[in-house]
Amino acid sequence: MVQDISVEDDITLGQFLKNEGVIGTGGQAKWFLQDEEVLINGEREIRRGKKLHDGDLIEIPSEGKFRINHQSE
Repeated sequence: MVQDISVEDDITLGQFLKNEGVIGTGGQAKWFLQDEEVLINGEREIRRGKKLHDGDLIEIPSEGKFRINHQSE
């Protein structure tokens, strides 16, 4: 099942991981992405600064699947 995540603007992968409680602090993102498989739209991603856009699908096997949705203004 895919969990929809509403955001106002593009966010980075590191911000997403922290906001969703996958990691405790932004500084942990680098290590988490090295140790855990994180897929964005089916592609492995290790950059914590990767921008997430409307409709992106993030898959983290240990956490689940998430879809980014921009809030309408």
